[in-house]
Amino acid sequence: MSCGTSVHSSLKHQRQPVTNQGNHRKLHWFRKSIAEILCWWHQQRLCLPAEDSSGLHAEIAQLAQKCKDMSSRRGFLQTSLTAAVLSSFPEMAAANRSASKAPLRFIFMHRGNGLFPQALVPPSFTEEQKQLDQKKEALDLDLDGHDLPDWMSPLSAHQNDLTILQGLSGKMCTVGHHSWCSALGVFKANERISSIRWATVDFELARLFPSPMQHIELAVFPLDGGNPRGSLDGIAQGFSARGPQQPNYAFGSPAGALRELFKSVSQNPADQTAYQLEREILAFVAGNEGRRAAGLNGIEYRKIAEYAESVESVQTRNNRIDRMADVLRQHVPQLDPRYLAEDMSTLDRQRGHTEVLLAALTSGLTNVAAFTVDELGHHYTGVPGLEGEKINMHDIGHGKVIGGVEATEVRRRCRQHHMSLIDTIVTRLKGIREGDGTMFDNTMLCYFPDGGETHHAQGTEFPFIVLSGSNVPLNIRRRYLRLPGYGQQGHRTLGNWYTTILNACGNSIEHYGALDTGLNRFGIDQLGNIPDLLT
Repeated sequence: MSCGTSVHSSLKHQRQPVTNQGNHRKLHWFRKSIAEILCWWHQQRLCLPAEDSSGLHAEIAQLAQKCKDMSSRRGFLQTSLTAAVLSSFPEMAAANRSASKAPLRFIFMHRGNGLFPQALVPPSFTEEQKQLDQKKEALDLDLDGHDLPDWMSPLSAHQNDLTILQGLSGKMCTVGHHSWCSALGVFKANERISSIRWATVDFELARLFPSPMQHIELAVFPLDGGNPRGSLDGIAQGFSARGPQQPNYAFGSPAGALRELFKSVSQNPADQTAYQLEREILAFVAGNEGRRAAGLNGIEYRKIAEYAESVESVQTRNNRIDRMADVLRQHVPQLDPRYLAEDMSTLDRQRGHTEVLLAALTSGLTNVAAFTVDELGHHYTGVPGLEGEKINMHDIGHGKVIGGVEATEVRRRCRQHHMSLIDTIVTRLKGIREGDGTMFDNTMLCYFPDGGETHHAQGTEFPFIVLSGSNVPLNIRRRYLRLPGYGQQGHRTLGNWYTTILNACGNSIEHYGALDTGLNRFGIDQLGNIPDLLT
């Protein structure tokens, strides 16, 4: 079968009964294939300068050593295609939009350790308004003329685009210390992949607005507790999901994200070698998978078919990226050396991720990004006034004083830094022309807690800070919105909020997410969108 032939289509004609012994032998075909790949690759002799050839040979030797320990196709894919699996594999939705119309873009920026609802209340509210807010009663106020809380001061220049959304509950989610993908998926999740019930909302939006990478995820991972733990600089399971039992993978370091996302146009010979090696491995696997699968049936055939679809998806993605090489070269970020250092502070890691995120959006690599700015198990460094401290955020959740600074003040400083990141994103996008306006006109950014209203949250509130451009089809800009509190008539949930966004963008789903059975006793209809927020 040629490399241009559809692997999956060729497989469906090859179902033949075989013995168990035959199936068992097939389990090890990837181990043999990698050796063939390495021999073939060596024979091709890339046209590299002489000084680079030793590096190529060393890389091949390392791959050969790794393949000795492989005992399954899964092991081969995890070793050889790590970068490839970072992008999602579901089918791209057909774009029912004019080619000249700019896509909408979405950034989901979430943090751990809760977000106090009272911290979002403008200090310029009247006493009556403050009392209504404390009672969790409905409020809908124009932010024009109101002062923002001091920690939100970096957003002052964007007040016309700002929404402070209060009162959404999420008791159907896992809340408290660690929530995994609950806040984006609106279901109870845990460290087990089997707990993932469906695609998170960011992936649903990515399908509505296709791009070569479809979706990227950046994360400041925890060092202890949570999932994944101890993967600060690695590529590990993230906080989004591509589909049922399909976790996404996130970049832990700005340098790693930069290298993988822009390697196709890298000027580094080693990066180019790695990129070409990955492509040739994919081509080799695609050309041999159908032949290797001959005679398989049942579960082994289904496994091969799934791998085949994944390989084809990665090849399609790579081809799209190759066609936009000229554009990518114009957007490769030149990261400050601080963001590339092995011992960078938490704040510099967040700044570096912000630069990579902007480059991925402005280049067109993706239209949807998820950014975990921190997680409860992360140890903060570089906090203003506490630069010499390594701050355990779990301790902050329990009110511990750090370096003479109260926990609430440490929280405020961290939140203010997050707002400066948002200011960087919004300001940069406002400076890039797109159509009759700017890129920000077509962008929506959400900042929210992944585990609820506080450290030991109950899920009664998930406060949101939203920045949205003029072309985002929602009626929310320049508003302070407090929806009726938990149990009150008119109360709304995370599921209602995400349904509203999806409906506004063209997904007609009746309701996104799980329901909160606890609301049934109040006679509250949980289904559907929030009509007042639709344009």
